[in-house]
Amino acid sequence: MKTRLFATVILFLFFAVPAFSQGVHVGLKAGTDIHKMSGKSFDEEFKFGYHVGAFVTVKIKNIGIQPEVYFSQVNARTGTNPNSVIPSSSSNFKNIKLSYLNIPILLNVKFSKNVDFQLGPQYGILVDQNNILSSGKEAFKSGDFSVNGGLQLKVSKFRIYGRYNIGLSNLNDATNTEKWKSQAIHVGLGYAFF
Repeated sequence: MKTRLFATVILFLFFAVPAFSQGVHVGLKAGTDIHKMSGKSFDEEFKFGYHVGAFVTVKIKNIGIQPEVYFSQVNARTGTNPNSVIPSSSSNFKNIKLSYLNIPILLNVKFSKNVDFQLGPQYGILVDQNNILSSGKEAFKSGDFSVNGGLQLKVSKFRIYGRYNIGLSNLNDATNTEKWKSQAIHVGLGYAFF
């Protein structure tokens, strides 16, 4: 299922785009993510990560659709009792790194001449984690469904964007005792090649 979804998005980005009119822009993006993992097992502070990827914007008058594909690194840290997250942990704090391939599909609504309001769903596919339990099982679930909202400023071919991302999925695959959810501030710069 994940492979089909990813393949469909990639095919859309690179093959279907030329079929559209002048209202289509394709570009690259990169920036920083400030993540927080919620749940009593975590130190609920925001941690810095990064993202890099590509976007396509299809615009019709004052509304547009912007599918994206980007890689992101999520950093988190367990609280004073890491054994509730990683049973084999012996330290007081455990640093956690998660790598995701994210696929948001955003609705762009023209707010002013150069500013768009963005809103839409996102699915993140967990591609790597450094958190293996003593049983050999991974601590985090393989997918994260979330919702984005924010603004994008267009200056010539450049895109400056800021979004807030709220995770809707329970990411805890280690225990049934608590829910883990993600939040992120997503800020960056994009460049549209055409």
